[in-house]
Amino acid sequence: MDHHTNAELDTAEELGAQLTRLVRLVHRAKSRFTKKGPDGIEQSAYAILFRLIQDGPQRTGRLAEALHSEISTISRQSNALVQHGLVERQADPDDGRASLLAPTAEGQRIFREAHDQRARWLAEVLADWSQADRQALTSLFARLNTDIEARTPSLAEPTCAPQAKGGHE
Repeated sequence: MDHHTNAELDTAEELGAQLTRLVRLVHRAKSRFTKKGPDGIEQSAYAILFRLIQDGPQRTGRLAEALHSEISTISRQSNALVQHGLVERQADPDDGRASLLAPTAEGQRIFREAHDQRARWLAEVLADWSQADRQALTSLFARLNTDIEARTPSLAEPTCAPQAKGGHE
């Protein structure tokens, strides 16, 4: 077992409190700033759209794994996205019996709007910070994320490369 000094533990405790506060603020900001889509689309369904844009077309099963959700939840949410023209089904080139979900041009537009809105909001929040402080914060967050993933690999974002033949749906 690792042994840490009281000072290290005190700092870790304060960091934990600040990270908890940050997560709560980000959650509230996400609820406030996430583009409200057409009626019938759950806000959480937009995670599917964002994942498809970041990682490319995916099978439902792979999305469920990447988003730590049940396949039935992903199916329901993706059906709403398809009905509203934000996502489309495409034939899987590796398995004609299966289909892939892919973002439409409208889905990509909505993603870009949300991405741009987030960037503007963060730029506003950090407006009084020096460029050096902004870069330092970004570097430290990247380092923290990398170290968390290295220390606890099960927390790392799974890659969402298209599944090989024989993968489940």
